[in-house]
Amino acid sequence: MTLALMWEAAAVTGRGAELLAWAREARPAGRPLRRETFTAPGDRVLVITWWPADTANGTADGTDGAPGELPDPPADLVRRPVHRWRFTSVGVE
Repeated sequence: MTLALMWEAAAVTGRGAELLAWAREARPAGRPLRRETFTAPGDRVLVITWWPADTANGTADGTDGAPGELPDPPADLVRRPVHRWRFTSVGVE
């Protein structure tokens, strides 16, 4: 099983490129199996990281020691709090 962590932030108007650069440099604690970075209208940036659900860093249910989340960007770069979601894979087709 795999745990996918989704991190999404919305930049202050006109600062999307700065937020994207910041997100590309930001590193979670631990090393994910995979990482993808996306952009969307409205100067939004999405980062998805994939982790083994049974990794020594934690468990799929987000309990103690769960895999590292990306940190929050500088407050003056975003227009609202970062959104975070956790998903557990139930299969690949």
